[in-house]
Amino acid sequence: MSIDTQGPLTARQVMQDAAVIPVIVLTDVAHAVPLARALVLGGIRMLEVTLRTPQALACIEAIARDVPEAVVGAGTARSAADVQACAMAGACFIVSPGYTHAVGAACRDAHLPLLPGVATASEIMAAQEDGFTELKFFPALQAGGLAMLKAWSGPFGDVTFCPTGGISVANAAEFLSLPNVACVGGSWLVPAEALARGDWSRVTELARQAASLPR
Repeated sequence: MSIDTQGPLTARQVMQDAAVIPVIVLTDVAHAVPLARALVLGGIRMLEVTLRTPQALACIEAIARDVPEAVVGAGTARSAADVQACAMAGACFIVSPGYTHAVGAACRDAHLPLLPGVATASEIMAAQEDGFTELKFFPALQAGGLAMLKAWSGPFGDVTFCPTGGISVANAAEFLSLPNVACVGGSWLVPAEALARGDWSRVTELARQAASLPR
């Protein structure tokens, strides 16, 4: 991992590194390393590997071990046990679909930055009470999309969001144009058919396009 900082990785650095954090679902450990290398080649190095498959932790471990230029994180972390397992596998940051105090405390104990998921004002306030101001807005489209983020900019002007859920190459630029959005999360960088074929050049091209999105 090569981060331009003198201290530990922060959630803000995770969000500001590129316009898009790819949301990655892997079912084959053999795909992990070439996929990570393809994304990094395209300019995307913050990689969220979701805990949605039994192979996820092994994939995180492989990327952490063999692709040092990538910064591999874990998504869909829902418990303190998830956080601890991800830390053991080598994850550098954690993303959760919602927020609980237990998940927040586990990330602090593991010295891992957390992007906690929020969908309501109350959830934002709960995360803020525990010191989190860089938040994942999830599921973004279903929870109000652009209009919700614009509405939140008033009462939560000190919060920065990463909208995830329903974000695509077609609407990413709209979200990224908002002042309270630092990046978006999206699965379109890793199409299932490209994974199945091992079409890493396709992944690299999608990553290049994503990395060039204006913010």
